[in-house]
Parts: sequence; structure tokens; C-alpha cells
Amino acid sequence: VSNLNPLIKNIINSFLILGIMLMLFMLNYWQQEKFRILDKNTESIVELTKSNIIVNNNVICITNINMMKRFISIFSDTSNSDIFISDINGNILLASDVNKSKVISSVPKEVLDEAVLNGFHNKGRLDNFYENDCFIVAQPVFYEDDINSENPVAMVFSISGVEHMKLFIYDALEMFFIAAIVALIVSFIIITFLNYKTIEPLRQMAQAAKSFGQGDFTKRVPVVSSDEIGQLAVEFNNMAESLLSSEGAKRSFIANVSHELKTPMTTIAGFIDGILDGTIPESKQEYYLKIVSQEIKRLSRLVKTMLSLSQIDNKLKLNRQCFDITNMLIGCLLTFENDINSKKINIEGLEETSSIFVYGDPDMLHQVVYNLIENAVKFVNAGGYIRFDIGEKNGGVSIKIKNSGDGISPDEISLIFDKFYKTDKSRSIDKNGMGLGLYIVRKIIRLHGGNITVDSIQGEYCEFKFWIPGLAQKGKDIIQEDQS
Repeated sequence: VSNLNPLIKNIINSFLILGIMLMLFMLNYWQQEKFRILDKNTESIVELTKSNIIVNNNVICITNINMMKRFISIFSDTSNSDIFISDINGNILLASDVNKSKVISSVPKEVLDEAVLNGFHNKGRLDNFYENDCFIVAQPVFYEDDINSENPVAMVFSISGVEHMKLFIYDALEMFFIAAIVALIVSFIIITFLNYKTIEPLRQMAQAAKSFGQGDFTKRVPVVSSDEIGQLAVEFNNMAESLLSSEGAKRSFIANVSHELKTPMTTIAGFIDGILDGTIPESKQEYYLKIVSQEIKRLSRLVKTMLSLSQIDNKLKLNRQCFDITNMLIGCLLTFENDINSKKINIEGLEETSSIFVYGDPDMLHQVVYNLIENAVKFVNAGGYIRFDIGEKNGGVSIKIKNSGDGISPDEISLIFDKFYKTDKSRSIDKNGMGLGLYIVRKIIRLHGGNITVDSIQGEYCEFKFWIPGLAQKGKDIIQEDQS
């Protein structure tokens, strides 16, 4: 209710302002209409009087006086007004109400003077004869047979009280207040309904947010409309899904890191204890120390990868430079020369490749190319091929690395860029991998404003394609600029 009070007050204030403006408008309209009716009736009486008066030696005589009385009485009844005719000196000659004519006896001189000049059209009490202000209309009567017709010989007055206006205002106010009360009731019902529709989703969001603070990300807000509140509910639910996904990723991350750390540490501890307590003979200590050394290097790689991952997740600032990415790709490929020769892998697509300069972070992009080539060499079949395709595209450079082999199943393609995800579940092939390489690759490419996709057919091939912007047409000039 407290939420409704300001709105209800505003509606009531609006109705009050509207009522005042409506009353002023109706009052003005009623007055104008009243004066118009009195003017019209007065004009009719003036025309009738012209044809029924005789002036002899400045003495006015009304002919057909009974007919004139009837006509004046009819006009008086239809317009709710007093009508009377006076001579130019203000003496009453004929009136719709005989009793009032006896009391008035004569018209005030100031009224006559104004009426003679340009007609009288105002409100007043006619020299306090009327208790309240009345609508007074007066028009002069000119004698048609008089040579000096420019001078009036009589005056016609139409006077109407304001009591009829009061009745009109009371009736209008009554209708307005009835309509206003009905409108307020309807408005209150509608506002209550809309308020419930608006507040209830917000209340549910508040409850869900409280649950999020307690670690429960399963709460959802029902979407019952397509308006702004409904869109807010949709975005709120999307945020909840994102938080739930992040929480799951966090738990998965901790579990995977624990697993990756536990395995080599268990191995190292077991072998060291075996050497110390004499379980492992001296003749085999060197062999097991080599295994311990490999596991320590594995731990070192894990820590290094985790540091790189932390830097990338925190959006490490890129150190952009202009460099030859083709030369970088070939240099990375030579790093795996022994593995390539041992598996008898055919390298294709680099025979006629020319230099392409790009503007980016060479260290990070080196890690991208290194990881993708490492994956290709690791999972290519013996005697298979690795095909490279590098070229300019849309103001950037496009690189494709394709290798033959078992490929990736359709169900796993959407997951391979996730943290710690490994397609080799048994870890029989990728023993040293931690499932972070492709995640880091995608992060680095996105930091450069590019994108990466993968295409694979099981049993045939797997192809990674990435594109980064920042193609440099004149690499040497840009390098000189950077150095300067």
C-alpha cells in the first residue's frame, strides 16, 4: 500500500486539477451561452417593439399591448429571465413581471447611458434591486417613422439571475465527482494489479539473489511477460545460468588441478621414500630418479601453464609488435623435427608460402601456433600428413592447420576449448597434457580480436582454423616506427 500511496495521491491531484479546469471552462461556457440567449431574445423583443410603438411629441405609446405582454411572457419563461421595456428616461413601460416593474419603477441612469451608446452587456444588481449579480442585456429601440432615427426612443432589458448557473454547476460537479470516484476505483484496481505484476517478479529476484549469496544458484524467476520486467527476468535467469556454470567450472577446475598435482606428487613421494628406506636398490635408483625428474618437470609445466592462464584470464595487456608470422610458424614446426621424422609425417602447404606481417603480441601468438602444432604432431597418425594454409583475409591473417588421424567426435567439438578438457580420456596418448592448451589458444586469439574454429571428421582428419586482425602491408616500416 505504501508503494501505491504516492501514485494514488498523484491521481487524486490530477483529478482535482482536471475538475477545477473543467468547472472554469463550463462556467465560462455557460455565461457566454446565457448572454447569447439573452442577446437573441432581446433582439427579438426590440424588433417586435419597433412595430408596436407610436411616438407623438416624445410620448411613447405601445400598441397591441396584450399581444406584447404575451410575447414578453413567453420569452421570459423560455429564457428564465425578467424582460421589461422602458422609455429613454428609464421609466418602465412594460414588463414580464408586473410586480417587479412596480418596484423597479425606473432604470438607473448610468445603465441607460451605457446602453444608449453601445448596448449594455454585463453583470450587476440593477441599483441593488436584485440581491445577487445578474446577467443584464440591454438594447436600444429606434422608432422607424422618426426622421431622427439615430436616437433611440426606448430600451429593452433582459435580466437573468445566477441561481440557474449555480444549479448547473452543482449538477456538473455531481456528475464529475461520480465519474471521478468510479475512475479512482477502476484506477486503484488496475494499479494494484499492475503493481503486483511489477513488484512480484522483483520480489522473486530479491529472494533468488539472496539464495545466490548463500551459494545456491538453482533459483529461477518465472518469465510471465515480454515487457521490460519480463526481459529483466530473462537476463536475471541468464545471469543465474552463468553463475551456475561458473561455479561448476570452478569446482571442476579445483578438482582437475588437484588431480594433476596429486599424481606426480604421489609418484615423486613414493620413489623418494623407496630410495631413502632402501626399498629401491642402488642399481635402479638412477632409473627412478629420472622418473622423479620428469614428474618435477611436469609439475613445473603445470605451474607455468597456470600462471599463463591466470594472466590471460585477467586480460593481460598485449605487447603488440609487427612481425613475420610465417617465419614464426616455420620456426615452431622445426621444434618438432624429431617427432615428425620418427612418425614419418608429411608436411604440406609450406613450399611456396611468402612472408606475412601482422601487428600483434609475438610471444602470445607463438604460444598459439606452438600449441596447435603440438596437438597436430601428437594426434596425427604414423605416416600421415600435417597441412598448413596461411594467407591474408579481411584485413588480417588466416591460418589453417590440418592433420590426418582419428579426428574428434561431433559431441566433443564444442568442449575441446574448455579448461582441463581432454579428448583422450584414457590419457594413453596425451600423457603430459593438462587440457589447458586449447583453452589458452582461444583466450589469446580473442584478446587479439580474432576467432578460432575446428572442423573434424572421425577417422579422417582434424583442422583448426584461426583468424586475427592487424595485417601489416609494410612490416619493416612499422617495425622502425615501433623502435623509434
